[in-house]
Amino acid sequence: MRKIFVVLTLFTAFVLALAACGGAAPAPSGETVTVKETVVVTVEVPVAGSPAAPAVVAPAGYGVTLETVKARGNLICGVNSQVPGFGYVDADGNFAGIDVDYCRALAAAIFGDASKVEFRPVTAAERFTALQSGEIDILSRNTTWSLVRDTELGGNFVHTTFYDGQGMMVPADSGLTTLEDLEGGTICVQTGTTTELNLSDVMASLGVSYTPAVFEDADATFAAYAEGRCDAVTTDKSGLVSRRSVLPDPSAHVIMDVTMSKEPLGPMVRHGDDQWFDIAQWTVFAMFAGEEFDITSANVDDVKANATAPEVRRLLGLEGDLGLKLGLTNDFAYNIIKLVGNYEEVYNRNLGPDTPTYIPRGLNSLYTEGGLLYAPPFR
Repeated sequence: MRKIFVVLTLFTAFVLALAACGGAAPAPSGETVTVKETVVVTVEVPVAGSPAAPAVVAPAGYGVTLETVKARGNLICGVNSQVPGFGYVDADGNFAGIDVDYCRALAAAIFGDASKVEFRPVTAAERFTALQSGEIDILSRNTTWSLVRDTELGGNFVHTTFYDGQGMMVPADSGLTTLEDLEGGTICVQTGTTTELNLSDVMASLGVSYTPAVFEDADATFAAYAEGRCDAVTTDKSGLVSRRSVLPDPSAHVIMDVTMSKEPLGPMVRHGDDQWFDIAQWTVFAMFAGEEFDITSANVDDVKANATAPEVRRLLGLEGDLGLKLGLTNDFAYNIIKLVGNYEEVYNRNLGPDTPTYIPRGLNSLYTEGGLLYAPPFR
């Protein structure tokens, strides 16, 4: 323990009399004399990095979620089940989508096994309650990051995994090409979403009168649109592409060339457990970094066997103890890439050119390709 000597200067005013000063010259009657008294106090202060420095005290709740998940033996992930490409149940009864694969990546990071995850379908209206109550460990359900959601709902948003914007879809033969063309029309929209709020804001700013037809979930919303009960349907553009792919005749519907909002979509965790937030966050970054360094599920073993670049070695757990700092094993990122893939692999699997839900990457490209995806250093 190092010692730091702190000099405290105390100023005290006294009215001194000759007798009190032990023979000093008397002060004139009524005069106040200021005496400076210096006191040296030794204060022992722990210095970060010194051998005797105490461990940082973790806040209440730190580590609880990881401990609970490990004790249970699997991750419970709140997802969508009605949006192809993001979260849905395929013809074989399996969950699939970019948000679903994120859950698998998180399970791989924790257990070294991407299958140790239970997918819990939650609606837009119930998703935040499910997270707050502990029914799910994490929410990965095409959820938009906003200030109110970040502050009032008891949660923290992890880094954005898909940058989106709200759009509008109409029948191709309707002749509707702009939002102003929807004057007096009916628009299908899902309740409990930022979509509903954005629609109101945008149409009000344009002075367009419309009737909202509000539904509880995506299936009901798009079923009503397909039945012709509304003139248009609105949600995130990715959702429009996704749902159009499963309409009876996808070519009979067009998405307007308009972006009504910013919709940064990503996972969400509960407030109060910073370790869990960090794990969720760096799971995203591991997928970004895998793509940046051209490490895929197919070549990761070769890269690991021959890696010389320091950051790649740290990423794959060959050097340092980055995983241990998260409460995981040092090969957590290796497990993510090996068992699930890097971000490009996950994107192409669900939204790539060979899928019915193809969406050009655009903003969802690496920063080196003009996009917004950027992983902080693994060091």
